[in-house]
Amino acid sequence: MSTAHALPPNPAPWAEVVPNAPRMTVADLAILPDDGWQYELVEGVLVRMPLSGGEASMIAYRLGARLGVYVEDHNLGAVTGADGGYDFSSLGQPDTELAPDAAFVRTENVPDPASPEYEKAWPVAPDLVIEVASPHQWRPQMEAKVARYLAAGVRLVWLIWPRWRQVDVWHSGDAEPSLTLLEGEILNGEDVVPGFTYPVDRLFA
Repeated sequence: MSTAHALPPNPAPWAEVVPNAPRMTVADLAILPDDGWQYELVEGVLVRMPLSGGEASMIAYRLGARLGVYVEDHNLGAVTGADGGYDFSSLGQPDTELAPDAAFVRTENVPDPASPEYEKAWPVAPDLVIEVASPHQWRPQMEAKVARYLAAGVRLVWLIWPRWRQVDVWHSGDAEPSLTLLEGEILNGEDVVPGFTYPVDRLFA
C-alpha cells in the first residue's frame, strides 16, 4: 500500500472512513481481505459500509435481475451487481473506486473480455447506476455519491429510498433530482436502456 500521511476529511459522507488506513490506490483496494465490510475508495481515502440489510439487498437484486434479463434479451450490454467496482481514476477522480448496488454498461463501453481490465474494476462510468439507501443513509450524504457518479460520466441514476417508498431520478448535469417517483409511477430506462420500465410499487412489494 501507499505510504501513509495526513488524509483529507471524509470525501465520502455516505460511508465511514476506515480508522488509521493509509492513503491507497485502486490496486491496493483490490487486494484487501474479505472481512465482512463493503469498501470503496474515494480520492485515496478508504471508506467502508456494513453489508446491506435484507430489504435493501432484496430491492437491488429484484430490480437488477429484471434489468439484467432485459439487457441480455436485447443484447444491450452488461449489468453488474453490488460486488462490481468501477474505477474512476482515469475519469477525473484519482484513486477512486465506487461500487453501486447495480449498474448497466452499454456494449460499446464494456471492456474487451480479452483485456486485463475486464477482470478488474472496470475503468468506465456506467450508463445507469442503481443505489438503494440504507436506513442510516440520508439525502445529503447519498447526493454526494450521486454527484461523483455524474461527474464521472454516468448518464442516469436511480436512488431508491425504501423508508419513503420512492425513487429519485438523476440525469447527467443535474444539481438535484430531475424527478421523484412514488408508488403508482413507473421507472423508465429512457434513452439509456430503451424500452425498459419497472413499476415503483414492485420495488417495495
